[in-house]
Amino acid sequence: MTESDTGYVDEIAYTFGYCDELNPLRLGLPLLQAGLALPTVHTACELGFGHGVSVNIHAAGSPSRWYGTDFQEAHASFAQQLANSAESEAQLFGEPFSEFCRRDDLPDFDFIGAHGIWSWVSEENRALIVEFVRRKLRPGGVLYLSYNTQPGWTAMLPVRELMHQHFQIGAVSESRDGAAAEGRTQGRIEAAVNFARTVFATQPGYAIVNPLLAERVDALAGENPNYLAHEYFNRDWHPMTFSQVASSLAAAGLTYGGSADYRDHVDEINLNPAQRALLADIADTGLRETVRDFCVNRSLRRDYWIKAPAPLNADERDASLRNHRVILAVPRASVVLKVRGALGDAQLPETLYGPILDVLDSYRPMTLSDIENSVRGRGIVLEQIVKAVTLLVGMGVLLNAQNDAQISAAQSSATKLNAAICEQARHHDEVQFLVSPVSGSGILMPRVAQLFLLARLHHMQQPAQWAEFAESVLRGTTQATRATTELPPVAAASLENLIAKANRFAQIHLPILQALGVA
Repeated sequence: MTESDTGYVDEIAYTFGYCDELNPLRLGLPLLQAGLALPTVHTACELGFGHGVSVNIHAAGSPSRWYGTDFQEAHASFAQQLANSAESEAQLFGEPFSEFCRRDDLPDFDFIGAHGIWSWVSEENRALIVEFVRRKLRPGGVLYLSYNTQPGWTAMLPVRELMHQHFQIGAVSESRDGAAAEGRTQGRIEAAVNFARTVFATQPGYAIVNPLLAERVDALAGENPNYLAHEYFNRDWHPMTFSQVASSLAAAGLTYGGSADYRDHVDEINLNPAQRALLADIADTGLRETVRDFCVNRSLRRDYWIKAPAPLNADERDASLRNHRVILAVPRASVVLKVRGALGDAQLPETLYGPILDVLDSYRPMTLSDIENSVRGRGIVLEQIVKAVTLLVGMGVLLNAQNDAQISAAQSSATKLNAAICEQARHHDEVQFLVSPVSGSGILMPRVAQLFLLARLHHMQQPAQWAEFAESVLRGTTQATRATTELPPVAAASLENLIAKANRFAQIHLPILQALGVA
């Protein structure tokens, strides 16, 4: 299937990224704060899973049964191999939505996720997704949807059109080029971006009235072409307003549940007092979210939508929040109490955040009730704890944690998937996430750290041995690169440097990875 068939650039594979918002465990804090009951996620589905990093991590990291599809054959094949390695029983298909969404052998779902596809597929495919959600999402179930939105993309719309037109014209002459399809497409993308930069270098009137655009266009030259291909160069590219999306999803019986971006739930870092007062007086959800998008100049929305939501009373809400578990995911001493919101950098009060972090310093999952009991003497109440924990999870300092039974059920498949990913690190650094059965989520893990863990799997106990193993692998990769390409290879790290990294890894990071069930 080619671009001419679908309008989707499929000569270039997508990146190997991970999306934490697709983890159903993240539903807890946003929906409970909105006073909504949570679904128990027995079955889940990801539409357009790319290389399947997220879907495989979530399938291996939780007891939920996962399904999904991606129409690109290379994506689906890679995802299926990961699923087989984990023995997670994830059912992953290489089918377009027109086939997958009409399958009669799929269960009903408690959670459906679609990250990075809504804005990049045709109107026909969006209609297929809506109908699929209408039929297959259970009452009380949740849809996660991310999409490009206005007004943040408004100024870039003509720029995207300019680049896409140049990209399309380049296809006319490329048939005489003997290069592979991927190389041709990458060349067209590079040429289109450079053309846009050339246009902006002449200081056109559009750039003058939009002074920040030139820097944004220049930044495109440094982006991964695999990302650019799927972000800017598909035929279908539709940044949509919140109200447009809400109107589409109403046909599936969905209502807005809340933002999946945890930082959105702390207004103080995103909205000035006048904006907060304005939003507080807007009763209509659609208008309020539209105004919020104007206030923060939003370009990407990450939203939870619920079918037939069940409201909780105040006591039920607070009881569920108190039972919610989190775990510290980084060294306590390395936590910097500063966060970036729409208003810029904000300093977080040590008097609130310090005691909460100190309680979690044991690197064990703890409930918000445990935290509440530990900090009560400092005058810190549940509402403050919920807001602080939400922001700390959004910052990556904390992770949501499953209950003990879920952790135990996920441990075997998580261990198998992590071993398979670390084994791949012998040859490349494409997948840079491992799975934690404690959080059911992906943990960023660069290639060298994966090689350290792989050395441990091969019964090497000392950091110096891990370093020697990594150095041998990297040296072999560098030699292979030199033999197969004219490009200058990345030099293998020195053994001395790797030993220092291995010692630091053993002292600081390994204990946390063990607490997270990764090592």
